[in-house]
Amino acid sequence: MRVPLSWLREYVDLPATETGRDVQAKLVSVGLEVETVEQTGAGLKGPLVVGQVLTIEELEGFKKPIRFCTVDVGTANGTGEPQEIVCGARNFSVGDKVVVVLPGAVLPGDFAIAARKTYGKTSHGMICSTDELGMGDDGTHGIIVLPPEYEPGTDAIELLELVDEVLDIAVTPDRGYCLSMRGVARETAIAYGLPLRDPALLDVPPPNAHGYPVKVSDPFGCSNFTARTVTGLRPEARSPIWMQRRLQKAGMRTVSLAVDITNYVMLELGQPLHAYDRSRVTGTIGVRRAQQGEKLTTLDGAKRVLDSQDLVITDDRGPIGLAGVMGGADTEIADHAEDTGTTEVVIEAAHFDAIAIARTARRHKLSSEASKRFERGVDPQAAAAAAQRTVDLLVLLAGGTAEAGVTEITAPSAPHTIAMPADHPDRVAGVAYGREVVVRRLQQVGCDVYGQDELIVTVPSWRPDLAEPNDLAEEVIRLEGYENLPSTLPTPPSGRGLTDRQRLHRRIGRALAGAGYVEALNYPFIGDAVLDQLGLEKDDARRRTVTLVNPLSDEEPALRTTLLPGLLGALRRNDGRGSHDLALFETGLVFRPTGEETKAVRLPVDRRPTDEEIAGLDAALPRQPRRAAVVLAGAREQAGWWGRGRPADWADSVEAARTIAREAGVEVTVRADRHAPWHPGRCAALFVTVDGEETLFGHAGELHPRVVKELHLPERTCAMEVEIDVLERAVDGALQAPRISTFPVATQDVALVVAADVPSEAVEKALREGAGDLLESLRLFDVFTGEQIGEGNKSLAYALRFRAPDRTLTVEEASAARDSAVALAAGRTGAVLRGA
Repeated sequence: MRVPLSWLREYVDLPATETGRDVQAKLVSVGLEVETVEQTGAGLKGPLVVGQVLTIEELEGFKKPIRFCTVDVGTANGTGEPQEIVCGARNFSVGDKVVVVLPGAVLPGDFAIAARKTYGKTSHGMICSTDELGMGDDGTHGIIVLPPEYEPGTDAIELLELVDEVLDIAVTPDRGYCLSMRGVARETAIAYGLPLRDPALLDVPPPNAHGYPVKVSDPFGCSNFTARTVTGLRPEARSPIWMQRRLQKAGMRTVSLAVDITNYVMLELGQPLHAYDRSRVTGTIGVRRAQQGEKLTTLDGAKRVLDSQDLVITDDRGPIGLAGVMGGADTEIADHAEDTGTTEVVIEAAHFDAIAIARTARRHKLSSEASKRFERGVDPQAAAAAAQRTVDLLVLLAGGTAEAGVTEITAPSAPHTIAMPADHPDRVAGVAYGREVVVRRLQQVGCDVYGQDELIVTVPSWRPDLAEPNDLAEEVIRLEGYENLPSTLPTPPSGRGLTDRQRLHRRIGRALAGAGYVEALNYPFIGDAVLDQLGLEKDDARRRTVTLVNPLSDEEPALRTTLLPGLLGALRRNDGRGSHDLALFETGLVFRPTGEETKAVRLPVDRRPTDEEIAGLDAALPRQPRRAAVVLAGAREQAGWWGRGRPADWADSVEAARTIAREAGVEVTVRADRHAPWHPGRCAALFVTVDGEETLFGHAGELHPRVVKELHLPERTCAMEVEIDVLERAVDGALQAPRISTFPVATQDVALVVAADVPSEAVEKALREGAGDLLESLRLFDVFTGEQIGEGNKSLAYALRFRAPDRTLTVEEASAARDSAVALAAGRTGAVLRGA
């Protein structure tokens, strides 16, 4: 809602020195979100005056039409002589009144005006358009042509109200009354402690039997319908400048006098209105639900197929408007013209159901100024006053005559009352306001309050958001100032910190970040399309998803069962934006339904749920294991003077899993596997020992080329995903810090030849067991294949480090441990020392 400060001053006598920034601070203090304060006419400096075009000379020989004009500007130029001005616009004629800026003036944007020679003539100033004055678009895209009653030389800065301040307020859904000058003025009056001149306090004639015939078939959808008729309008009448400027500052475009008046009253009182050309309405105006499949062409020219839940305005022919949203083209007010313009109008001021209007607007993807107000709540008692205000302006500005007939159809209703203890706001805020403050603040927002210890509060018709005692307490608290609420920080219990589970999660994140991975947090939503792209089989457990009732996107309606889609999407986006060397990780929950979930029950709100009710709610939830995943592409080690670098490969993803496991003090066993979406020949199954049994921990490796192509990923993209919950179960007691021996290490290297299909993991495991307690570490540092070792074989070279905690090892001891390791490896895997 854009609120011109000059307009706001009509309803509240603000101090003359009060600026827009001051008003912004006051409104923010009472809970309104004033986003910006716009300074219109900033930097504008006169002389800027009204001029009358005396002569126009068309200049020839130029690529575009150019006119040399003489303009009467009165005595504003100091001589009284006509002003000579060159202008390229063509929407004005001799005798028209225009806006002229003279030399020495400065327009918005620090555009200084001076006499200058152009197109062979000297131009002493400029004839202005709305854009050049910072007024916005008035629909003409040309020079401002003023009404004939203004004298040449009149100050145009004051006439056009060019210097002003406009407050831009973001109105929340529960404060619909602030989508009007009346509502904002009420909040301003409260903030300043000043009286309000309510523009809705008008003398309204009572309804009678002579008004335009109206039939409301759906009183729930339309609780109030007021109709007034004005005849004898001058078709050529135009909106006065003051009204045009207020509409422009409020962000609305001027159309025609009748339409401008309805928009003006809507902005003033918050009541949307519609004006029908009476000559185009046939018979009784009705309000009903649309018939399924009915059609209506709205004012925007779109042909719409109506739904049976749409509320429509009709005449004897059928729908003529989408109630509370937009009128129909068949009864549109004609543009002003003496021979074809509208001379009789029927004014509609109605109150429609907020939910019905909101659903219609969304169903037809048609948000309008009217629908935005109705769906937030419009004052049902303002319709008659808004209709009267519209009639008064039509009579005043268009020379019309108000017919005596007044139609008002109102569904029976009673004011909403709320019983509330007088100290309820005190208990909510923790502040002792007292009864007098509570009553005064509620009366300021329009409530009628009775009672002593127990207050009976009658809510004003323009505040449908006040429904219960807590809403009333909020009004008291916000008007007294949120900033005045005391803040008391809770005292945490001593001796409690993070749980072991939380510490492990944090260590995993730090370890992956230390290994060069960047954390990427993704939305936990997926769709079937990405599961197809990952190549998952139809019976894959990851295809059993939890579908959301109200998803953010129809393309991703389910909760994720794996972290990979989000991470791969992030990798693809970053690669597409020029970052090709990527290593990303994420930790988070996935959602794995078991099929045994029960239906969730609605928990009570008036008491604490029982343990059984909470257990029932837990039983309705799917299994939610916490997982960790990484994705890699591009270079893992950059090239430079230190070396050639190397690309990321499947071994890096396996090492990421080992990095995670080391944080829990757990060893990982790696075996070849086939598991989508990984490449069958480059996929590793990861196992940890849980309660003495090997348990699948996750998978790692290079993605299948088909998956890489489907997801538009870089070539040779690798990934790893593991379940942290399984890792936690594998932890055997507290982590043991390593014992560092002060004695020297003994290093022994062995190269073993094994069959090509023997996993290196099996050889390594045998070496560890065979070497015994003296083995400190074991590392595979070379893999070789070639004719020298025979076809179908490979050579695995390991570095073994031996160390004793209490003595220096002899060569014989280290060699014996090495031989024992080689012997066990030979017995289990058929390994043979290379060169033996």
